[in-house]
Amino acid sequence: MIKSTLMVFNVLKLVSALILTNLLVCSSALAQGDLMILPKRLVFDGTQRAQEISLANTGSDSATYAISMVQYKMTENGSFEEITEAEEGLNFASDYLRYYPRRVVLGPNEAQTVRVQVTKTGSLLEGEYRSHIYFRAVEEQTALGSDAEDDNTESISINIKAVFGISIPVIIRQGVSTTKIAISNVNLNLEEETNPVLEMIVNRNGNMSVYGNLSVKHISSEGKKTDVGTVKGIAIYTPNKLRKFRLPINPIEGVNFNSGRLEITFKSETDKNIYAESLHDLN
Repeated sequence: MIKSTLMVFNVLKLVSALILTNLLVCSSALAQGDLMILPKRLVFDGTQRAQEISLANTGSDSATYAISMVQYKMTENGSFEEITEAEEGLNFASDYLRYYPRRVVLGPNEAQTVRVQVTKTGSLLEGEYRSHIYFRAVEEQTALGSDAEDDNTESISINIKAVFGISIPVIIRQGVSTTKIAISNVNLNLEEETNPVLEMIVNRNGNMSVYGNLSVKHISSEGKKTDVGTVKGIAIYTPNKLRKFRLPINPIEGVNFNSGRLEITFKSETDKNIYAESLHDLN
């Protein structure tokens, strides 16, 4: 006969239940659960030695967050894999960053800032360094036996609680960027069950990553331009040479996707820099 107590699993690869929200968020703030973070990424390019991250608890209960540095590698489809060792062309920024506090307790509707500083940059070689600062919700622990037990002493009661986390990239750039972007392998798939899907490869060559917005316009045979798709917050991080991308296209009355051309533009968030442009014939 087994008498159980309440078991809380923060282990056994609760990483698989961990919700990591990264980067591809359209607003200037990032949110997961009741935690909102602003901005959604930090870039140190030599003009600043310190920056601040604003945290806000939008929930009705107090929450505790542990703050740490983690390392991620981006895959060709834009997802992330946690790694522990740097690779060729992928340099970690964590050795050159100082951040505090390391733990934050936020009451309902309360906000606080986390300060991030760059240090020891004199030893940096030219290029880009990236790590991710990770905010993990700390679940309040319940003492063994403190919860009411089931009357059925032959049963086992297990309470699994998901641990929510959110991370943002912190990037240090040293020197001048040599990065160039090109768009290739463009294909409009009209056989999807719902909307048409535009498939493409965004190629990156150089020493630094890029981050921006992708927009697509349809140009009719008469020259009329119509916005048919936009996605914000696309990143291609070092050392990746390419990113495979699929963009759902909005079906718009009067737009014939069997004729004309598609104009694809990848540019910075501020629209000041156009990274790449491509014209794709639909005829």
